[in-house]
Amino acid sequence: MSWVEAIFVLLSLVALGSALLVVTTSHLVHAALWLVVTLGSVAGIFLVLAAEFVAWVQVLIYVGAVVVLLLFALMLTRAPMGRQTDLSVRRALPSALVAGLVGVLLAVTVVAGFRDVRLDLDHTVVGSAETTGTAVFTVWVLPFEVLSVLLLAALVGAIALSRLRAELSGADVAGTTPPPDNSAARRDR
Repeated sequence: MSWVEAIFVLLSLVALGSALLVVTTSHLVHAALWLVVTLGSVAGIFLVLAAEFVAWVQVLIYVGAVVVLLLFALMLTRAPMGRQTDLSVRRALPSALVAGLVGVLLAVTVVAGFRDVRLDLDHTVVGSAETTGTAVFTVWVLPFEVLSVLLLAALVGAIALSRLRAELSGADVAGTTPPPDNSAARRDR
């Protein structure tokens, strides 16, 4: 095993382990932080595969923007930040079974689809900025724009939910207590 393969396996194990922690932790903020580790490991895998542009886009877009958007959504919707006691492991076995079946199906599909494909990493242009930019802005421009609208809708939805909760509870969006009710004092004047 070469050092490139060893780094690939190490990063893959880190990505798998942190992804498992994302879905098993009972702290929402910890889950978001483990997601940063997972996405960073995937960016490292892209670097090992000589796709530098994709790796840095992974870091900038997913680690930098999506996780920050996720944390803002958690904070704006006033999601509980501490340990969740109502999250249980009752459905852990069925969930693990479904995840294992999906993983096996994905592995079989990838192996069947790319069985005869070999990449020459010494002379590849797969991850170059020119090739990736051409693909993103020709073939993948519509999914790229749909994703950006989806993320914008998620942010707007989080703000709308936080304002709705604030109106129902009588507090303002910042979470401070409502001003005292001076209607009785105004009536006495």
